[in-house]
Amino acid sequence: MPLAQPNDVVLSLNGLPRRETARTLRNMIIRICVSTLLAAMIATAAEVGPERGQLLIAGGNLRGQRILRAFVQLAGEEQARLVIIPTAATDEGLDDDDVELFRELGVTNIVVLHTRDREKADSEEFAKPLKSATAVWMSGGRQWRLADAYLGTKVLVGIQNVLDRGGIVGGGSAGASIMGSYLVRGDSRSNEPIMGDHEVGFGLLKQVGIDQHLLARNRQFDLVKLIEAKPELLGIGLDENTAILVTGDEFEVMGTSYVAIYDRGWMKENDKPFYLLSPGQRFDLAARSPIRAKRRR
Repeated sequence: MPLAQPNDVVLSLNGLPRRETARTLRNMIIRICVSTLLAAMIATAAEVGPERGQLLIAGGNLRGQRILRAFVQLAGEEQARLVIIPTAATDEGLDDDDVELFRELGVTNIVVLHTRDREKADSEEFAKPLKSATAVWMSGGRQWRLADAYLGTKVLVGIQNVLDRGGIVGGGSAGASIMGSYLVRGDSRSNEPIMGDHEVGFGLLKQVGIDQHLLARNRQFDLVKLIEAKPELLGIGLDENTAILVTGDEFEVMGTSYVAIYDRGWMKENDKPFYLLSPGQRFDLAARSPIRAKRRR
C-alpha cells in the first residue's frame, strides 16, 4: 500500500467534526512518534554489548579506589543495592575482603551470593536478591567455577535482568573473563591454556573473549592463539589496575595501564598481533575500531 501524502491526510479529515478531527490528528501523531522511536531503537540496538545498563570489566589487582568509585557511583552510591558473587575463588579463598572494600566506599546494602550447587543456583529463592539489585560484582579466582555454578540458571538470568533494568555488572580478573561469550583460560586443570575444557562464558559481551593480568603476567601474545583458532571473535586483554566501562557497543579505558585489542581482520591488514588502547581512549565494539576523539575548536 502506498504511503499517504500530506494532501491525502488533509482530504481525509474534511467533513469530520472538529473534535473528531483533533482526536484523529492526535492519534496519527502518536503513531508516527511511536514508529519513529521504535525505528530509532532498532537502528541503535547494541550488537556486542548490553542493550541497557553498563559493564565494568577490570584486569585484576585494582590499586586505589578510582575504578571502584566509578562503579559505586553508577550503582547508585549510598542507595546502591549490591550483590557480590565470590564463587570464582576456592572454598578456602572465600573471604569478606570485597564486602569491606565496598563498605569503605559507602555501600551499605550488600548481599553475598555464593553456591556451587547448580540446582540451588536455579532456584527462585536463591536468586531473589538479584531482583532488586542495582549492581553485581564478580570477584577473582578461576572463571570456570562461575561457569559451572551459574550457566543456564536463574542466577545468570538475574544478572542479565540487572542490566536490563539499567544497572551495572562488574568484575575483576576471573570476574572479567566470565563476561565474554567465549571463556578465556577456562581450563579447570590450569590457567595457562588460553583455550581449555570450559569455553562458554556468560555472554554479556557477544563474540568476545576477555583476558586479564595482561602485561603484569606477560600474557600479551596469548590471545593471538585464540583469534587464529576462532577468527570471528574479538579479543580484549586487560592489564592490572585497568578496566573498560562498556555502554552499549562502546567502551572507555580506565585506570593506569593498557588494554590490548586482538582482531583477525586487523592482524591480516597490519601484520601485527594486537594494538593498545590507553586510559581515556574509546572503542566501538560493533565496528571493531577505536573512536577518534573530536577536536576542540
